[in-house]
Amino acid sequence: MINQTLVLIKPDGLKKSLTGNILTRLSETKLEIVASKILKVTKELAEKHYAHLKNEPFFGELINYIMGDIHERRKVMAMVYWGEDAISKVRSLAGATNPEEANPVSIRGQYGRITTKGVYENVLHASANEKEAEQEIKMWFSPNEVIVDIYPSREIIKNNVKEKVWG
Repeated sequence: MINQTLVLIKPDGLKKSLTGNILTRLSETKLEIVASKILKVTKELAEKHYAHLKNEPFFGELINYIMGDIHERRKVMAMVYWGEDAISKVRSLAGATNPEEANPVSIRGQYGRITTKGVYENVLHASANEKEAEQEIKMWFSPNEVIVDIYPSREIIKNNVKEKVWG
């Protein structure tokens, strides 16, 4: 089944110059990158992305981590991978969220660590399922930033400018 997934190379992955290594590993999936950008993660975006963990004691550290405050590398590389079984292929290569439980040959197993404060520095994020992928992709990208029509969209006129928005 053709699907898509959000992949984020997190600030620790960028600070450690792992972008090329991670992209090389992800290329093993034979999936297509249909959107990509480097961005500074705002507090609003970070809190929205991790809203499901809001009541966890580590929520504040997690927000600081994804915003790059911990690594003084205040950027993330966001991508949408698209193709046959994209979610399962990327999740398999990524490995378990906890780097200590991840297969040593997975991306997180090779490059991740747990800080002394217990924050998982697992270098990348990958959507867990189709529902999460849709929510996350729409959160991180506008329809104009994705080169294939993966979800319904519509055009609107905003400030006298026609713009494409999620339908």
